[in-house]
Amino acid sequence: MNRLCNDTLAGLEGSIALPAYRLAEQKPQIGIVHLGPGAFFRGHQAWYTEQALQQGGDWAISAVSMRSPDVSDALTPQDGLYTLVELDATIGYQVVGSVQEVLVAATDYPKVLTRLTAASTKYVTMTITEKGYCLASNGELDLQNKEVCRDLTRSAQPVTAIGMLVTALSERFRANIPPFCVISCDNLTDNGHKLRAAILRFAEQWDPALANWLEQQLISPCTMVDSITPATDDALRTQVADKIGLLDQWPIKRESFVQWVIEDCLPVERPAWHQAGVIYAADVSAFEKAKLRLLNAPHSTLAYLGCLLGHETVFDAMQDSALVGFIKQMVTEEIIPSFKAPAELDVQQYSADILQRFRNPAIRHLLSQIAWDGSQKLPMRLLPVIRDNLASGRSVRYLAYGIAAWCLFIRQRQQSQTKLTDPLAEQLLAVAAQCSGNAEADVALFLAIDAVFPRELTEQNAFKQAVVAAYQQLTSKGMVTLPSYTGEA
Repeated sequence: MNRLCNDTLAGLEGSIALPAYRLAEQKPQIGIVHLGPGAFFRGHQAWYTEQALQQGGDWAISAVSMRSPDVSDALTPQDGLYTLVELDATIGYQVVGSVQEVLVAATDYPKVLTRLTAASTKYVTMTITEKGYCLASNGELDLQNKEVCRDLTRSAQPVTAIGMLVTALSERFRANIPPFCVISCDNLTDNGHKLRAAILRFAEQWDPALANWLEQQLISPCTMVDSITPATDDALRTQVADKIGLLDQWPIKRESFVQWVIEDCLPVERPAWHQAGVIYAADVSAFEKAKLRLLNAPHSTLAYLGCLLGHETVFDAMQDSALVGFIKQMVTEEIIPSFKAPAELDVQQYSADILQRFRNPAIRHLLSQIAWDGSQKLPMRLLPVIRDNLASGRSVRYLAYGIAAWCLFIRQRQQSQTKLTDPLAEQLLAVAAQCSGNAEADVALFLAIDAVFPRELTEQNAFKQAVVAAYQQLTSKGMVTLPSYTGEA
């Protein structure tokens, strides 16, 4: 079977949505560099840019993987082309052509630096996960991080995203080329401001003159992104091959729902993202908080509880009426009261829509995948809700189950000798190995991990007691047991 690429693209005309600009005589030039070309990026930002490119402009993307060659190995022979499958009641197919090349920073660094320093590169977007920003628990750049320290020595090519960006910005500074606009698209609270602060702090250690220039000129908007994008599997590859008659080594699937909110501070010269539905907002934080609290917090809680209950996917977990009832109760009683939603948002409907998205039978989203990197996700998704509720005297009883379930999930991994995907995996598994099953002692061990739990939270007795009570309930009767959602503990 022939492979999807520029040479075979024209043969698909009339059968599937195609990037018309790829078939035109004059193709768009690269104007965006993206760090972290994972599934979410290819289903989200690359898709939005695909729609923008249909309106014209030099906004093609140079995608950069920091270390892994997998995406480059799959997409380079395809000229960056891949198929996007929208999974819903009706399945849709589209070939995305916005990615013009895929580089690997570890092996293609000179090419990457050339892209980052080119005057034609106006934007750098990023999906590198929370851990990729090398932030300390206070949200600032961790200058004690080994890789950050290494990059600051300038003894070798940078290995962190922040180090690589500052290196490129330094060269642009010396060449009198304006800085590119950097856009974080990760689920990180206040992501644009934290990214900008991390770049500035690194630059201060590097060159005070550079830091001063960036302080005045660097634009880094906050954003909120949303779309469920499960991992690609062989079944999807077969499905796409049957549909288009070509081999696609790395197609992407996602739900039809997609959302991107960007702080309205971008340069005038920008892709026509608004044509694809991007919302430019004066205050992204209200949308961000709604999404983190009404989608991400229940998603993580569902993942840990679902794994403990033996469910494999989100859809499977959503067939468990007791679990769904528990999640609904947590959202209604403890999450919705914890924040002020944007005036434009119907919170009850938004929450109901999210649960309906979880029920999409066409999406096979593994709970174990959602459970990855919990040490980085919980401080963003659950702990802020708990902190705000405690400060206002509201209940955290249900929220505490998300924390307790995470602890038990790690214990389960340790006892079964199953891989734990987390940057703190070694430390977490060592803590789990010390657990005895005594709720108070076990919870104390986990809450002592200050890289996850801030002291001002762990010192609050109400928080500790709630997590201990949840831990006890989940392990009562020798099985995972959820509380009744009629108000009983």
